[in-house]
Amino acid sequence: MTGKITAQKRETGKPHSVLTDLRGKGEVPGVVYGYQVETTPISVSEIDLIKTLRESGRNGVISLEVEGKATNVVLSDYQMDALKGSFKHVDFLAVNMSEELEVAAAVHTIGESAGEKENGVLNQPNREVTIKAKPADIPDALEIDVTNLSIGEHITVGDIRGTVAYEILEDDDFILVSITAPRTDEELESLETPTDEGAEPEVIGDEAADKENEA
Repeated sequence: MTGKITAQKRETGKPHSVLTDLRGKGEVPGVVYGYQVETTPISVSEIDLIKTLRESGRNGVISLEVEGKATNVVLSDYQMDALKGSFKHVDFLAVNMSEELEVAAAVHTIGESAGEKENGVLNQPNREVTIKAKPADIPDALEIDVTNLSIGEHITVGDIRGTVAYEILEDDDFILVSITAPRTDEELESLETPTDEGAEPEVIGDEAADKENEA
């Protein structure tokens, strides 16, 4: 799915307060660069940006219109305001739809595994994979069905490489999901029991001094 966003050109070299005012109006400063475009400072509506990303996904192709000209782009990078949770800056990469890109795709699991039904623990040691695909074929996430996965079993890149329509750049032994046995009562108790490491150290010097004073 291709989303659409209309952007406005913005001037650079302005005081920082100009960017602050821009964000205060609900606009996000950014830049578009890449295939057959000049690097151009722009701003986009944050509401439109969020809506488009929800519809198209993090790796989806976006039709970015600047001064009446539309360009196919993907969201290359972004900065967030940690306190407000809003976008501070966005980078759009113009892409050639016939050439492959390398991007990161999230790993999502589907279903409840057989191992979890036996109180096993589902682990995702790696939550992203790097893939290579044409822009229109890039998924927002790599979905893995774990329904038949039992305790002691795992799924690696090698297990699913032939089931997807794009290239996964990680090695075959790259583990995506595993099911481990539930912890025993003894293991749980050992986690809850405080160790000697947290105890107050014995102040030998003070005791020695007290003994000298008593003498």
